[in-house]
Parts: sequence; structure tokens; C-alpha cells
Amino acid sequence: MVLLTWIAEVADEPLVLEPADRRVEWETNSWSLGAADEDRSSLSVAEVVAAFERTAAAIRERIRDLGFPGMATFYVWHDKQAGQLRCSTGSVPPDALPFSGTYVVSDDLGPVVEAFLADSEPGVIAWSDLDDAQSLSELTEPEPEVRSFGVWVSSVRTSH
Repeated sequence: MVLLTWIAEVADEPLVLEPADRRVEWETNSWSLGAADEDRSSLSVAEVVAAFERTAAAIRERIRDLGFPGMATFYVWHDKQAGQLRCSTGSVPPDALPFSGTYVVSDDLGPVVEAFLADSEPGVIAWSDLDDAQSLSELTEPEPEVRSFGVWVSSVRTSH
């Protein structure tokens, strides 16, 4: 159950909350977690969700101990292209996470973890899931609808 160990270790890794320098936050606080086939088949969604919830609670305690007065969010998403679960902590509200793509915030981590554990070929994107290359004549047509991805958020802010 290496994945559960890695999730727990995130709570003890370096943590920077620097609203004036979000790049430093992102680089310091972001983690990529993969899983061997054995973990994917033996772990339950509930076990992985519980591990992330424990990590969020531990980060909340660390932030309280630091005396950080501002907004802080711990968040988790499934990076389908990399075949990984990723997580980060930032001094941002859930509606201002540092993604360039469209995301949907949720308080239910289950679907994110379920998609990750069910990924039989992590990091492999099927041809049918890729957008077709556009010909020059198609360039004037409207942009295709952007696919959003789910992100679980947990407030780790300690002050209100």
C-alpha cells in the first residue's frame, strides 16, 4: 500500500504559504502520486479518500501552528495525461486554484480517486479521446467545448 504511505508523507513535506509568490507555493507544495497495478487493484476508494482526509487535517494543524491568518486550500485532482493523483496546498480560495484549464470544485473526493484507481493504462490517452487536428478550413469554426476536470478541495484555513 505504497500509495497510502506517500499520501501520508505529503503532510510532513515542506509547506510554504506565500500569497505574494504563488509560484513558490506551487513548486514547494505540489505533489504527484502514482500507484503500482497492485495498489490500484487492492486499494478501495474509501481507503484513499480517508488517507487524503487525514493529510488535509494534518496540514490544517500545521497551518494553525504556523499562525498563518489567510485563506488556505488543500486540493487533489487526477492528472489523466500523467496517470497520477496530484495534490497541492495554496493560499487561495477554491475558485482561484492555479489551473489554466477549466475545473469543477467538489467536496466529494470519491469520483477523483475512483477514476484514478480504475485507470488501467495510467498516462496513456486513447486516440479516440484526443481532439482531431484541424484543417485550415476548420480554423474559422467555433472552438470545441473545453472539457473540465474535477478537483476535490478541503479548506485548511484555521481562522475565519
